[in-house]
Amino acid sequence: MPTTPAFVLNWDTDGTRLYETGTDRGVLYVMEGTSYGDGVAWNGLTAVTESPSGAEETAQYADNIKYLSLRSEEEFGATIEAFTYPDAWALCDGSAEVEDLPGVTFGQQPRKKFGLCYRTILGNDSDLNEHGYKLHLVYGCTASPSEKSYATVNDSPEAITFSWEISATKVAVEGYKPVASITIDSTKLASSKLTLLEQKLYGTPADGSTAAVPPALPTPTELLTLLA
Repeated sequence: MPTTPAFVLNWDTDGTRLYETGTDRGVLYVMEGTSYGDGVAWNGLTAVTESPSGAEETAQYADNIKYLSLRSEEEFGATIEAFTYPDAWALCDGSAEVEDLPGVTFGQQPRKKFGLCYRTILGNDSDLNEHGYKLHLVYGCTASPSEKSYATVNDSPEAITFSWEISATKVAVEGYKPVASITIDSTKLASSKLTLLEQKLYGTPADGSTAAVPPALPTPTELLTLLA
């Protein structure tokens, strides 16, 4: 059997077999005017499926050859799936509670914009799911009307899973093209900066000498300033 030569590149060495799984720590930030309101926890989040569109090629030909390739703008889209949703989500899903009548909700109302934060697990072959995680921030979202299927209880009961298609409008950030989504890798960002960001996203409780700080979604520009 021939001897395998030495290479600069190595494949599948210990600690380099990465994977991503799971989703948790969902936070909803409903837009109020021109800024995002305080974040609320999204319990029961089961999946966020990102499905970007655009960036399609338009080939240009000259001199009987493919001269260059132009691509359209890329747009962010996703599907949110969950067993339940926070009360604040009603404003984003075209529902409004009747004033002075708690529990009575009108549908087909204006849909508010919102921001979203969620976390995915980043694992490897050595640490498994404890290796790290990624934070995903999404801006300028709107949700489309969704199907809700209510079925009778039977001998194979299942909880209803709600699902919404969302699209996002990009926001400006100095030095870069407008963005709709940002990803932060906990294994690469300094732990002190990661802590600052998570305190901003999830809020901090009062500790006697310091007042509580509500959870907030920083704009891309504010995020860069915070982590600078």
